[in-house]
Amino acid sequence: MADKAFKKVIVVGAGPSGLLLALLLAKHGISVEILEASDKLDDQPRAAHYGTPAIPEFRRAGILDEMRRRGLILSTMCWRQSSDFSYIAGWDAADVLSDVDGEDLRTHCFVLQDLDQLMLDEVTTKYGGVIRWKHKVVGLGQDETKAWAEVETDEGKKKVEGDYIVGCDGANSAVRKALFGNEFPGFTWDAQIVATNTYYDFEGKFGFHDANFIIHPEHFFMAARITQDGMYRVTYGETPGLTHEQYLERQPWKFETMLPGHPKPDEYKIVNFSPYKMHQRCAEKFTVGRVMLCADAAHLCNPWGGLGITGGFVDVGGLYDCLAGIWDGKADPSILEIYSEKRIEKWKTVIDPISQENFRRVRDKDPATRFERDEFMQLLKKGEADRSFLKDLLLSFMEVRYDFTQHYKDKEDGEKVKAD
Repeated sequence: MADKAFKKVIVVGAGPSGLLLALLLAKHGISVEILEASDKLDDQPRAAHYGTPAIPEFRRAGILDEMRRRGLILSTMCWRQSSDFSYIAGWDAADVLSDVDGEDLRTHCFVLQDLDQLMLDEVTTKYGGVIRWKHKVVGLGQDETKAWAEVETDEGKKKVEGDYIVGCDGANSAVRKALFGNEFPGFTWDAQIVATNTYYDFEGKFGFHDANFIIHPEHFFMAARITQDGMYRVTYGETPGLTHEQYLERQPWKFETMLPGHPKPDEYKIVNFSPYKMHQRCAEKFTVGRVMLCADAAHLCNPWGGLGITGGFVDVGGLYDCLAGIWDGKADPSILEIYSEKRIEKWKTVIDPISQENFRRVRDKDPATRFERDEFMQLLKKGEADRSFLKDLLLSFMEVRYDFTQHYKDKEDGEKVKAD
């Protein structure tokens, strides 16, 4: 290790992005220490569907085969009318994304708390990564040679040092706040959604696809399969400003009103229930010296379409390439500034506009005419008859990725490749 450019990376947050980054780094031989404020992994219902751009990162981390064994691969996705649940537009990716240069790039599904546990087990038992539970970051510092986190623990305050610190600690990131205070440019939607994990026979009784978005100005919802035994993620719109107890009280009425079959509570089973707000925000910078931000700590978007979790995993892959490049002597530390620049650019040009349109689509005020006004839906309709066109359309989402290895030092003359 003496000839390496640095010794250790501190990852703050044992959520999906932090665990994936730690796994990639540790698998590459880089010493990793994870600091987690809680005493366990988060088990609340969160994103469970990971789009095409994230699949290469799971492959590199060595967990893709296990995810497929224990999870699902989704082929079909569509938008439906709320009046009769009739099909408007969508796709079946089975024959267009199942074999792209030997890789299945369809949307993968593996319940997030199970994915987190898989990655934690891999990084700690197979690759020597270390996790520190109940280590709450309350401050940061850095100089020319190292960075450090000030943490609160049951044993009192401590100082944890490393060469680099990466904030993967979510929307309320302590790392981001240590860098920028409460500044997190963007906005919070004047809307409320509730995420549930629910058993209800959408497919058998009503012919639903793997993932379904029902358009309605008030009673919009998504129903998407998340387990092999028939559990669905049902996420729906609610009235803003109520308490958790009020949302729980209204839930039976909402399901009876909006779901096909108008079910009573004894006709379905809810396993998890979690109301939350939606945001569109992006930090001013993702790199400040030896401290980086990644995924939700760096940027937020609403969950409709899965660009938040998918974009976060793509962030992780890009930052891993930058840190591994520095570790291997293939890149200068200045590549971390390129990471900040390019990932912010991708958020502004891809993640933010597409995710905003995804939410506007599902809560459209006039569902009956949405198709006539929606260029994307019309392109999907064209793809039904032209499978080559559909493949290109679905692969266009890979645009959220960016290849940071193009900024590695040139192998022949040792000069750094210039940024685009």
